[in-house]
Amino acid sequence: MENNVLVEVKNLKKYFPIKSGLLSRTKNYLKAVDGVDLKIYKGETIGIVGESGCGKSTTGRLILKLLEATEGEVYFEGKEITNLDRNELKNMRKDFQMVFQDPYACLNPRLSIKSIIEEPLKTHKYSPAERKKKVEELLDKVGIPKSYLDRYPHEFSGGQRQRIGIARALALNPKFIVADEPVAALDVSIQAQILNLMSDLQEEFNLTYLFIAHDLSVVQYISDRIGVMYLGSMVELSESQELFDYTIHPYTRALLSAIPIPDPEINKRQIDLEGEIPSPINPPKGCRFHTRCPYVEDICKKERPKFREVKKEHYVACHLAEKFIEEQK
Repeated sequence: MENNVLVEVKNLKKYFPIKSGLLSRTKNYLKAVDGVDLKIYKGETIGIVGESGCGKSTTGRLILKLLEATEGEVYFEGKEITNLDRNELKNMRKDFQMVFQDPYACLNPRLSIKSIIEEPLKTHKYSPAERKKKVEELLDKVGIPKSYLDRYPHEFSGGQRQRIGIARALALNPKFIVADEPVAALDVSIQAQILNLMSDLQEEFNLTYLFIAHDLSVVQYISDRIGVMYLGSMVELSESQELFDYTIHPYTRALLSAIPIPDPEINKRQIDLEGEIPSPINPPKGCRFHTRCPYVEDICKKERPKFREVKKEHYVACHLAEKFIEEQK
């Protein structure tokens, strides 16, 4: 399995400086991502979930070098890309792309669909004939008629705009795509269409996805593995069905309990977490979740738990992991 690793992240951190005063001196740091370790295997879809502000979108942008990491390393096909210069990064950029959450804001309203999709092709010196052929092929792949080439983003629905964003991401034949909440702004029926399209394209082009979302049902549908983030850190990671069948971390348990079940006969108990999410500027000592955890013990307040494998391919950052595993036997 190790030889099949496409992307590897080691101790990834991103601290945003908080400045104040006339001289704009740095007074503190917002710890958006604080020590994430992750391996993404070729051809898989790994989903990342968590509450708003947990750092999942920032993690995706750090992996793609859209943001500079404060600390840590990112490897793509075994090559460290953290400190690549501009030219080296440009050459590698074709291998990893991003699909954004808002399908309208990410498309230039002054450019036609043809111009939007062929923009990366121009950057990488494709000829006019190659560009025309590629754009038409991509529109066909995502289900947009070629007759719409000269239309502008405002003439399309939200689902169609997201299809165009996916076509643009595929223009350079990438190996890895970060999809940052790509269906969050769409109606439920359209969400299913986009998810099915992404699955079909993954199989056809042998793509690897990092799928970021806050809806666990959506992530379960498309993901091979799921990682759960809380306050800048990964707290649980396992195969998709394993996570739902044998949940270990108390925070993941609370998230899963909030998923509605469309059956009035089933009386499901939702776990209500007390208190607010701590500030990422001054996160709690020890376990980041201990201020809201119903199972908290003294060690949780003093020592930060390691993100470790507690079952085969099941990783958890919790001092009480073995206790929760024993309870489920």
